[in-house]
Amino acid sequence: MLDLTYEMPKPKTIAGAKHDWELVIGMEVHAQVSSNAKLFSGASTQFGAEPNSNVAFVDAAMPGMLPVINEYCVEQAVRTGLGLKADINLKSAFDRKNYFYPDLPQGYQISQLYHPIVGEGEVLVELGDGTARKVRIERIHMEQDAGKSIHDMDPHMSFVDLNRTGVCLMEIVSRPDIRGPEEAAAYIAKLRQIMRYLGTCDGNMQNGNLRADVNVSICLPGAYEKYQETQDFSHLGTRCEIKNMNSMRFIQQAIEVEARRQIAIVEAGGEVEQETRLYDPDKGETRSMRSKEEAHDYRYFPDPDLLPLEIEQAWVDDIAARLPELPDEKKARFINDFGLTDYDASVLTAEVESAAYFEEVAKGRNGKLAANWVINELFGRLKKDDRDITDSPVSPAQLGGIIDLIASDAISGKIAKELFEIVYTEGGDPAQIVEERGMKQVTDTGAIEAALDEIIAANPAQVEKAKVNPKLAGWFVGQVMKATGGKANPKAVNELVSKKLGS
Repeated sequence: MLDLTYEMPKPKTIAGAKHDWELVIGMEVHAQVSSNAKLFSGASTQFGAEPNSNVAFVDAAMPGMLPVINEYCVEQAVRTGLGLKADINLKSAFDRKNYFYPDLPQGYQISQLYHPIVGEGEVLVELGDGTARKVRIERIHMEQDAGKSIHDMDPHMSFVDLNRTGVCLMEIVSRPDIRGPEEAAAYIAKLRQIMRYLGTCDGNMQNGNLRADVNVSICLPGAYEKYQETQDFSHLGTRCEIKNMNSMRFIQQAIEVEARRQIAIVEAGGEVEQETRLYDPDKGETRSMRSKEEAHDYRYFPDPDLLPLEIEQAWVDDIAARLPELPDEKKARFINDFGLTDYDASVLTAEVESAAYFEEVAKGRNGKLAANWVINELFGRLKKDDRDITDSPVSPAQLGGIIDLIASDAISGKIAKELFEIVYTEGGDPAQIVEERGMKQVTDTGAIEAALDEIIAANPAQVEKAKVNPKLAGWFVGQVMKATGGKANPKAVNELVSKKLGS
């Protein structure tokens, strides 16, 4: 964990007509496990396949078909739990959650209500302003995903695609520790980052591989602190769940909209009903989907087709020993080993691929200089072209080569930017390009002095002005750089100008 002291962020406050109100948010994040096969069948999990082509008999609930647990999915859930510093339960069990929906062939979902695979953990959510919130994880359980109903292919019929049916989901349930829309988005981003580092979920929200149910309630200032002291939910307002959110921006908008709706109801003397709602981004409103069910409404009971899941501590320890370096630890190391700022280290560790790229560039080089080139030049250029770091036309070795040329005074910073553009668009070895195109920096003080003497001789009036006002000496520096095609060593030029003009 990063060895820094963070301040707790202030909760989001919304002014009502009568009172100021605070937000209380808990989240249930559904993360699709990165696995080639489903939780209880060998069917493929490939996204974008032909409808109903990735369906085994058990996925389609054919009579007599029994589920068989996918050990790799269990390993991925354990790995995620360890990454979130959570307790791993050596004994867990699967339950049937009974409800009817057209894209749920069995008429129930196999889930874990009473005995989840992962217990309590925590996530440190940094907010970029020196504040951070520690969000407690209540549990992580495994469950099957449902299929997909398609309503826009025919004006009179709906279609069902069962490709997603039976894909393993991890439901990560937080405590109501999140206090604002920005915190909620930052929490999702941190979970996504950790799971991508672990390789347990690709975090692709566009494909539905990461989605969230957001529980929102309001309370008066001071009430949340009473809840924290007592863990008594009666101090908090009635919560409403906003279902199936798969966009950071929409999550923030939906929380704000729902909180204002609840404030209006309470201040008008009404009571907020506990229910499940959907967010409509076009109308900027939430609308009722159904009354919020409790566990007993689903008639949960232990799945008779699956034995309790028992795992060994030695197996968990082996998974723990093979965990990769996680974002917080990597960030701390980058700050300590490379002398980076908190901001630069955060940017470079945001994605596991970016961190790996930077580390290769920085190996044996000035870490701050490497970070500056990766963040400002490379990331800036990639963003302009809407490209990802994995698609970078400049390899770590090539960027490292440019930095080596700067460090050896072979080229100036200005020439380096020109060289970077050549490598980005044309490729090639930086050192060879500098040699072939005559881009080497002029470090011969004799040649630089000769150019400066010519400029001084041709501009006596400017010389006198510069002697009176030393700030005007910069004009001579610019003229020398122009005369040498930008190749003169800027440090040498500045020193000679200062010496010649006595500034």
